[in-house]
Amino acid sequence: MAQRYWWNGWSGMDLDVVLVNPGSRRDVYQGLGEEFSAIEPPSLAALFATYLRRRGQSVEMIDAPAMNWGPAEVAGAVAYLNPVLVVLVVYGFQPSASTQNMDCANETAREIRKQAPQAKIIFTGTHPAALPRRTLVDEPAIDFVCDGEGPRTITQLVPFLKAERADFGLVPGLWYRMGDMILSSPGASLLLEETLNTEMAGGAWDLLPMKRYRAHNWHAFENIEDRQPYASIHTSLGCPYRCTFCCINAPFGKSSYRMWSPDCVIEELDLLVHKYGVRNVKFVDEMFVLNRAHVLGICDRIKDRGLGDSLNIWAYARVDTVKDEFLDRLRESGFRWLALGIESASKHVRDGVEKGRFGSEEILKVVRKVQAAGVNVIGNYIFGLPDDTDESMRDTLSLAKEANCEFANFYSAMAYPGSKLYTLALEKGWRLPERWIGYSQHSYDTTPLPTQTLTGAEVLAFRDNAFREYFYSQSYVDMVRRKFGEGVVENIGRMLSHKMPRRLLEVA
Repeated sequence: MAQRYWWNGWSGMDLDVVLVNPGSRRDVYQGLGEEFSAIEPPSLAALFATYLRRRGQSVEMIDAPAMNWGPAEVAGAVAYLNPVLVVLVVYGFQPSASTQNMDCANETAREIRKQAPQAKIIFTGTHPAALPRRTLVDEPAIDFVCDGEGPRTITQLVPFLKAERADFGLVPGLWYRMGDMILSSPGASLLLEETLNTEMAGGAWDLLPMKRYRAHNWHAFENIEDRQPYASIHTSLGCPYRCTFCCINAPFGKSSYRMWSPDCVIEELDLLVHKYGVRNVKFVDEMFVLNRAHVLGICDRIKDRGLGDSLNIWAYARVDTVKDEFLDRLRESGFRWLALGIESASKHVRDGVEKGRFGSEEILKVVRKVQAAGVNVIGNYIFGLPDDTDESMRDTLSLAKEANCEFANFYSAMAYPGSKLYTLALEKGWRLPERWIGYSQHSYDTTPLPTQTLTGAEVLAFRDNAFREYFYSQSYVDMVRRKFGEGVVENIGRMLSHKMPRRLLEVA
């Protein structure tokens, strides 16, 4: 290898597992990945590493996007470490972002097969769990696919490989080849909350290049020059809701919601703050602001440790889960941003994707309450849901401009594997991306779904125009200048100056 990795003191002894976070910031974000997007630590893979270590297995980690490594460099590191099992953890840093990493993951597996032909390779993550057979069929370089959440399957597979046993049907949650056949074993049971709190509490941060991680530009609007260091942590797994566009529960096989205890969460935060100097923190949970005891228990412990003033946390919430009693406690505990899944201005459109029974007035009321508590809001909106029309999308943009959140994400509806929308798209014969990278919202190849009245190209064009209209609007610019200063206005201006070519719009 031309470059020394970040592992220190590795002696060349036998290694059980290398966990690889595959991906390319350039492919996923185009030019925005250089300055404006986050560089996210692979928080779930770090939890896997903790679980494996507590099971007595030796582990190293390779984070390709953080190191800006391509597949060849990752494969060189794998060959150097020579593990029993290589685990490509194909998770995204938002619930729907696993699929967009599959092209890079497959290319990485092929390169590992070339440079380390003896390696055994398994894929785990949201996309592989949603499409285990297809994942194995599509990529001959890989040996196994995990169709569940991962840790139990991985830790039980390693002894079989070390003993050169081939009776893989005894390993739970595993898909594998036997000659020309593809076989699968019964699924692995989900980890209990007790297990999360005793055997998978706290990420293996010592295995990661912590100085390389960086918050999103908007996350640091209150101090735009202070985006590093940065970390993301889980306080829960899964989601109890069933939005048809979401695939988060694919690895769990059902709607699932399990929590780490507030005591575990505060210990991890305390370590990140005092050992790694982290101030900017993302709570990865699909739905953090949900369980009263969980939310307030974490807030109380942050306050008791005196960490509230030193933290800049953002977390996900729903319009109908933000309670008045939460807001002051969240703000005192360092929660500076809440991301609200608003999605659409149309109740009819939201009902069609099982999003929730709240109207625009309630949405605006909740946004104002959060802001009044001193917490910034990032509003998430989706254009091109199945019942959307040009009129309903314009209504959504109008709602976004009226809410005037401190930041906004505009998405085009995608049929992510593992979601109900994906099943519907297959049944209806709707056009899907030709490559997995086409599921990235910011990629050149992005391919949104059509609606009953709009083509995918029309939806994408509307989304891209809406993004510019929102961030160029005078009311938004004035609000940002007043709250965050001229430096943030300039940062947003540079963000808007990046052109994002789209293949779909070039041929439309």
